[in-house]
Amino acid sequence: MTVADVRRVAGQIRWYVRELTGESTYDRYVAHARTHDPDTPVMTRRAFERGRMDAREADPREGFRCC
Repeated sequence: MTVADVRRVAGQIRWYVRELTGESTYDRYVAHARTHDPDTPVMTRRAFERGRMDAREADPREGFRCC
């Protein structure tokens, strides 16, 4: 296995973990916001995650919360 193969596999694993954990959601939001209205300010990651968690907790179908 070459170094290029190791990097390719590591990149695929990184992509999978980011998709699984939802970390790439903010990146997609930023790309969408900048594409559709470049003049509108983009939320910070902290504000985005807070809004995402608030929406998740407000709608029981969005996520399961046991406690």
